[in-house]
Amino acid sequence: MIEKVRAQAGSAIFARVAGPEGPRRRERIHGTEGPRRFTPDDPIWRVHADASMFVGGIRALLLQSLHPLAMAGVDQHSGFRGDPWGRLQRTSAFLAETTFGTIEHADRSIGAVRRIHERITGTADDGRPYAASDPHLLRWVHVAEADSFLRAHDRYGAQRLSADERDTYVAQSAVTARLLGATDLPEDVAGLEEALRDYRPELRSTPAAREAARFMLLRPPVPWAIRPPYGLLAAAAVGLLPRWARLPLRVPWLPLTEATAVRAGGAVVTRAIGWAISPPERST
Repeated sequence: MIEKVRAQAGSAIFARVAGPEGPRRRERIHGTEGPRRFTPDDPIWRVHADASMFVGGIRALLLQSLHPLAMAGVDQHSGFRGDPWGRLQRTSAFLAETTFGTIEHADRSIGAVRRIHERITGTADDGRPYAASDPHLLRWVHVAEADSFLRAHDRYGAQRLSADERDTYVAQSAVTARLLGATDLPEDVAGLEEALRDYRPELRSTPAAREAARFMLLRPPVPWAIRPPYGLLAAAAVGLLPRWARLPLRVPWLPLTEATAVRAGGAVVTRAIGWAISPPERST
């Protein structure tokens, strides 16, 4: 009975995150023989396969929205409001391809994204032009993601990383970002923290960023039945945001609540998701 519940819950979560092509894509990614950039022993494999990615993903989107040019590209060209699950499924597919797939499949996926980026240009509300292929913007997106995934794993991951493994994760996560066109990427945790500090003068509150935060936190595109667990994930993501990111996004800072109830709720929901999506133990 327990394994039936696990299978049903795992299938429901996987269907939401991976979409209708998920099972076929998973078989291709993990079943295709060939050289890979990373192995199951690598920190990037362990981080990106962990349920803490659900928390890290929400935090990354909130943090990324604070760069006006990056947010303008998302707001004007992305279908995250009309098709939020489709965007999530494409993002999860890209992460899976580039982390777990063969080098051939990873490079094919990277090439497809680069071609999309080359077509995305425009003008932000403040009059500045932007291009999704701009190495500086690509670097910001990467830095926000790497920091968010690592911090979420530090807090909620099933197997914590050592200090050396955390540095290795930063270096390994830079591989795909570099192939996408980003430059001057950090190679360790100290470099990652320095890169975040370097971007802070460019970050600010915009109507698009605040609307994106409201959409993700207050009007999430999820069925009512799963609003409570999603709310725990969202609260955990907000709890990992730096204090300087709270006011621009109009989200509160509640240190006592975040250190107790939010942290406990985040741990419960990530463990439940990890349990649901993990393969059942084989009987001997």
